Amino acid sequence: MLKCRTVWKKLAPLTRASSTVCRQNVRRAGFNNGRIPTYVPAAHMSTGPAGGGRDLQMYAILVGATAVGAGIYLYQTLKGDGKRYDERIDEISTRSYMKDLEEPATPIESEPPVVEATETEAVPEPEPQAAPSPEEPASDAETVIAIETTEPPPAEEPVVEAEPVVEAEPPAAPVVEEEPSAPSEPSPTELTELTEPSPAPVVESESTAAESTAAEPTEPQPEVVVAESAEEPVVEAEPVVEAEPPAAPVVEQEPSAPSEPSPAELTELTEPSPAPVVESESTAAESTAAEPTEPQPEVVAESGDSAAASLDVPSHTPYLLIGGGTASFAAARSIRARDPGAKVLIVTEEPDAPYMRPPLSKELWFSDDPSVTETLRFKQWNGKERSIFFQPPSFYIKAEELAAAENGGVAVLTGRKVVHMDVRGNKIKLDDDTEISYDKCLIATGGVPRNLLVIERAGEEVMKKTTLFRKIEDFKSLDKVSRNVKSITIIGGGFLGSELACALGRRSSEFDLEVIQMYPEKGNMGKVLPEYLSNWTTDKVKKEGVKVISEALVKSVVCKDDKLEIQLKDGRLVKTDHIVAAVGLEPNVDLAKSAGLEVDSDFGGFRVNAELQARSNIWVAGDAACFYDIRLGRRRVEHHDHAVVSGRLAGENMTGANKPYWHQSMFWSDLGPDVGYEAIGIVDSSLPTVGVFAKATAKDTPKAATEQSGTGIRSESETEDTATSPVASSAPAPAVVQHKDEYGKGVIFYLRDKVVVGIILWNVFNRMPVARKIIKDGEEHADLNEVAKLFNIHDD
Repeated sequence: MLKCRTVWKKLAPLTRASSTVCRQNVRRAGFNNGRIPTYVPAAHMSTGPAGGGRDLQMYAILVGATAVGAGIYLYQTLKGDGKRYDERIDEISTRSYMKDLEEPATPIESEPPVVEATETEAVPEPEPQAAPSPEEPASDAETVIAIETTEPPPAEEPVVEAEPVVEAEPPAAPVVEEEPSAPSEPSPTELTELTEPSPAPVVESESTAAESTAAEPTEPQPEVVVAESAEEPVVEAEPVVEAEPPAAPVVEQEPSAPSEPSPAELTELTEPSPAPVVESESTAAESTAAEPTEPQPEVVAESGDSAAASLDVPSHTPYLLIGGGTASFAAARSIRARDPGAKVLIVTEEPDAPYMRPPLSKELWFSDDPSVTETLRFKQWNGKERSIFFQPPSFYIKAEELAAAENGGVAVLTGRKVVHMDVRGNKIKLDDDTEISYDKCLIATGGVPRNLLVIERAGEEVMKKTTLFRKIEDFKSLDKVSRNVKSITIIGGGFLGSELACALGRRSSEFDLEVIQMYPEKGNMGKVLPEYLSNWTTDKVKKEGVKVISEALVKSVVCKDDKLEIQLKDGRLVKTDHIVAAVGLEPNVDLAKSAGLEVDSDFGGFRVNAELQARSNIWVAGDAACFYDIRLGRRRVEHHDHAVVSGRLAGENMTGANKPYWHQSMFWSDLGPDVGYEAIGIVDSSLPTVGVFAKATAKDTPKAATEQSGTGIRSESETEDTATSPVASSAPAPAVVQHKDEYGKGVIFYLRDKVVVGIILWNVFNRMPVARKIIKDGEEHADLNEVAKLFNIHDD
């Protein structure tokens, strides 16, 4: 208001002077116009007044506009000045109030230093041990403001606080003693700082430091608040130091940085008691009542949960492998071989570490150990026992220790699913919203078992009596079912269906179990083997005690009277207690959408190049990879050895090898210990085939082969030995081979454009390098009988 009055005093004379001048000008203009006659043309006809009235009107309009503009400007100026004046007055009036509010925001509860004082001894000239707050530096004439909170805490959580102590300027002014004020809850700023665990510094004066150390073993000092751990927040009183000497300044204790204690604090940290202790003359008697005070449990629980979640999963890993199957383990082993200090993290949905899947449908079913479902150990055909797990648990390190491991290692994060993949940001998100960043990533998600649509649509009762065989849990479940039911029907005539049929057929006589196998083909493995060999295999499966129903197309499945009725399209009806659906594998490409990766429309799976690369730092291996074979074109393979080979190659390329996929993986299947075969390349019964057979001997069985190689997983015994190149005979092409009813051992060649693209070794083992060399050469052969001699099938 003072400013407005001053402005008005300055502008009022100017306004009055301008008004006087305007009136004088108007009067003078009227007199002049009256004295000077105006010349009016004779021919001019006008309805308006004669004379200079128009000029006077224009002058009046200009003067009026000027006055209005000046008034508007004056109004805006006065209004703005008034607003700024009010804001300044408010700022000045609230400055002291804001100062009071800012002081409690300083972190005082995390780990405040403590100054001890006794009743008999005064503290002579204590030196400040804690760094003062950057907002309010300590001074001699400063007032210590008490901490006040507006929200009362629960009654069972009292907190001791300090009452404001006014520091007196005269030398002999006493210091007001501390008294416990009303309990209060820590502020949000204090709660934030309480979540940072660190050792609590203890600050003592020079005169009492030695006494506390000496008195500690015999008689502990009474405590106001005892902080048992860094995770338990305690609101403590702000320490006050009595200043008896005239020149002794009162030290205002501010919380020091929790992570970097001062040298004096480091000296005091050697004492056994890690908790800060506040003692004074007035609080010594009240310490007993304050000791049972419990710190806020909700803060401790919240910080503990977040700390456990952060420790469980590393936030970053150089090598991330998605999937816990054979391909991931082979890649991890390859990465560590080329980079011994590599840190590899495997994330898998399954609750188990990486293991081999083939024994789940082969050797485990022939074990005599009744606890095989728990031990998961089996005897190979050569009699040696081993586990299905690639390595024992001691081989892996904990996921939370991976980042700090000096020599690196392999960690497995079980029971976690990757639900989102950010390719540009190089990070993934788990099903619990945890994010992990990576430098290089391998996708080895494998596949999920397919099911028949008629079974999926049949309802929940039918699904409960159906097994989709893939994991350890499926093996345990089917083993239990086979011991408690009377009939099991296996739908599918491929590798898995035929292996399970033979395995369960062996139990048919022991447990009085009926085993039925049905498939749409004419014989077992009809999509792989030639028709004559498929029929022979079917007879072999029947001898194992399996009832085979060929050319069976399922029309519907219903549950009646606790039995499953399978209606076939040709009218046949099959009743059974349980169904095992073994109708193929669907590659798991759930991450393709979020990652923006291409899925092959013909073969399925992630589309990758010859180096198994989908992006510059993303590779795919195993069943989920649709790769480019430099010899056979684009393919997708679902076999154990392919997982080993592709995983090993992907691991090498992740460490900079840049190798193409030229190694032809093999696969094998055993119909018990007496009949087995190994295959490589493209084996499709729709291709032309040439078979060369010989009489089998006692050593031409899977059991004998494993005894010779020393392992039941024959793909692991494969080497990169260089085989001799087959010599093409100059003789004309042989006539059609006449097949007999007995096929002891032999070689089946699959041809495409007269070039061998696939080979099956029937009861011929440890000859895979020769077959791999033939496919790699890609030459035409006039006489395949001569080529078959390279496999020594005629040797006794």
